[in-house]
Amino acid sequence: MWKLDQDEDFFRVFDKNHRIAGYFVPDYGNIVPEEKAAEVIEQMHKNHDPISGGYLTVPMVKFGMFDSDDEMDVLYVHSMLDGAIRRVNMWKEFLLQSQMQHGIRMAHTDQDMLSLTFPIKFKAPTPLEKKKILETISPTLDMLHEKGLL
Repeated sequence: MWKLDQDEDFFRVFDKNHRIAGYFVPDYGNIVPEEKAAEVIEQMHKNHDPISGGYLTVPMVKFGMFDSDDEMDVLYVHSMLDGAIRRVNMWKEFLLQSQMQHGIRMAHTDQDMLSLTFPIKFKAPTPLEKKKILETISPTLDMLHEKGLL
């Protein structure tokens, strides 16, 4: 159901319809010296070095009204905000129930969307290889999908 594509030091996550579902950024550990980070990370990928986890960023809520200069009326604005609040409440319930550490910010690719980032800790070190990482993060993606969050 999911597909990963590597882009430099992170992976794009796609759903079965080839739509972007999120991003996974591996935790590469403490790289010293920092100036060599790009080279070290590239070598880690080539060697399929094991990682202990990373960060998953997924879309949280799209407002549907900040990406155009079109005029809106109050009913449209109310409807869009009401839908956004319902979506935020779904995430709030899930996050409070799971007591998950997370961060929310404006999506870097869409000024009309908030994205949510949370850490994923693997049960065992996992090689920096698309197939292995996908196997490891798929249960989380599946669970978010089943709950209507993704």
